[in-house]
Amino acid sequence: MRTIVIATVAAAALIPVSPIDASGTGFDPRIITFGETRQQIQNTPVIDRPYRPLHVYGNTVRRRHTRGTAAPRSGSVR
Repeated sequence: MRTIVIATVAAAALIPVSPIDASGTGFDPRIITFGETRQQIQNTPVIDRPYRPLHVYGNTVRRRHTRGTAAPRSGSVR
């Protein structure tokens, strides 16, 4: 049973996501980019870049900017 669950999860993770389907959400399924696409992403400010899997720092910056939240301040709470 455990083997079937692991195989199912692995298969679902390996199914390619169409960029057309993900384009409306600002999500780019490519983890690593090359050539012109890489240059375009590097020349775009972090806040304006698309969300990408495993790009934790950039995705966090974009989420915080979009939600308008800042890190909680340390010190006493009143």
